[in-house]
Amino acid sequence: MNKKDRFTGVLFGQAIGDALGLGSEFMSKEEVLRYYPNGLSSYSQIIQDDHRCRWQQGMWTDDTEMMLCIADALIASGGEVNLNLIANNFKAWFEGNPLGIGRHTYNVLCFNDYVKDPIRAAEIVWALYRKRSAANGGIMRTSVVGLMPGNVSIHAENICKLTHPDPRCIGSCVIVSEIIHSLIYEGKELSIDNILQISDKYDDRIRPFIEIANDSTGIESLELTGLEQGYTLKTLSAALWSLWHCMSFEDGLLQVVNAGGDADTNAAVACAVLGAKFGFSSIPQKYVSGLIGESRIKETSEELYRMYCQTLK
Repeated sequence: MNKKDRFTGVLFGQAIGDALGLGSEFMSKEEVLRYYPNGLSSYSQIIQDDHRCRWQQGMWTDDTEMMLCIADALIASGGEVNLNLIANNFKAWFEGNPLGIGRHTYNVLCFNDYVKDPIRAAEIVWALYRKRSAANGGIMRTSVVGLMPGNVSIHAENICKLTHPDPRCIGSCVIVSEIIHSLIYEGKELSIDNILQISDKYDDRIRPFIEIANDSTGIESLELTGLEQGYTLKTLSAALWSLWHCMSFEDGLLQVVNAGGDADTNAAVACAVLGAKFGFSSIPQKYVSGLIGESRIKETSEELYRMYCQTLK
């Protein structure tokens, strides 16, 4: 497997996990079994209830849209990280009345002075939640940061802070970005010791979610449904569990989407990581060709690869 295959696998993995995960988003395990008795495994199965009928089958959601906001800013800046441009892209996307945007992200982006000082706006909103909010709106878009050739932790931190300043969110973003970066640029997984070292740098509440992902043989033990289903550490645990326990891209995709909960975000992050591990060539063609916006992901991936190709050679 070559590096370009892994590189391309990240963005397609994210979009595919997001699009298929919509089919079981916010469902309990019992509801997943009721609506998909043989398992959810194709876009055409996605039920058209009041929530899901707003998207065409095979269309991604806000997770991938915000990732593309970052990617577009990187391309426009020649590969450099321009936080103001990323914030402007977030705001412009938000003003288009996007579907499915999370409550925390919504509250930050509707702030009047967001573009002027996005990090301050995010901190003000976080303080209004008494600094308890650690939603997965940062980790859901961080996959593209792992494609950068250097300073990944710093960039993951700063981009996360544009909306999510909680240290659990920041630590989650850094871990996922560094895992993807290591798989692409070094061709190997980060060790659990390295991942735990990163987590301890940010917040001691991250470590237990890493440990349960490592120790658990079944995804059920992650408890991805319930009141905390939009929690950044739940999404992190789903991505790590998939990395460590799934034997193929499709295995991880189907395990996560059929677990329910915040399935589009969990699968978007997990499948970005699995795309880096197994490569684009491992993804069954039906998930690629059935993706609405396939050409958008392909073009973005190719442009980012061209910018960073000298480092990848």
